[in-house]
Amino acid sequence: MKIGLYFGTFNPIHIGHLTIANHLAEHSDLDQVWFVVTPQSPFKKKSSMLDNYQRLEMVYLATKDYDKLRPSDIEFGLKQPNYTIDTLTYLFEKFPDYEFALIMGEDNLKSFHKWKNYEQILQNHNIYVYPRISEGNINTEFNNNSKIFNISAPIMELSSTFIRQEIKAGKNVRPMLPENVWQYIDEMNFYR
Repeated sequence: MKIGLYFGTFNPIHIGHLTIANHLAEHSDLDQVWFVVTPQSPFKKKSSMLDNYQRLEMVYLATKDYDKLRPSDIEFGLKQPNYTIDTLTYLFEKFPDYEFALIMGEDNLKSFHKWKNYEQILQNHNIYVYPRISEGNINTEFNNNSKIFNISAPIMELSSTFIRQEIKAGKNVRPMLPENVWQYIDEMNFYR
């Protein structure tokens, strides 16, 4: 089974995340896409982040009606801050018959050479890159690499940061979120 790993804090998960994941599940050789909820990114401050299980609940609510999309709390039990290479090593040990690929935005590919053990990741895993509007250039070592696949997914310029700011400002963000995720955020009074 080929699994695409879509890492993120998903604080909150929104229709952009779902659109990209579903596009990959339907238009690539991936059998499933797992939303790997990251407890703490080495690059993000934790103060603005909801509790791990609240974010996992939102991912569950967003994906429960999609056969090929799954929430994953695999990183919750790993040492923090966690790095992608550690998660991939753990997944390989836990699911030796699965083939894992990374899903990332073009903006992340531009900084991929700064990731811990990125050469090892690239040697052992395919990377599916979806388009993003961003500054800077992709490192030349990633051009024409047989392990990197550019996906012609819709460009989604929606961010969780923007959604949190809009909620805090009292704006209606309902169209930007899966309905049950919006209801959960509204009921729990998150991000206000």
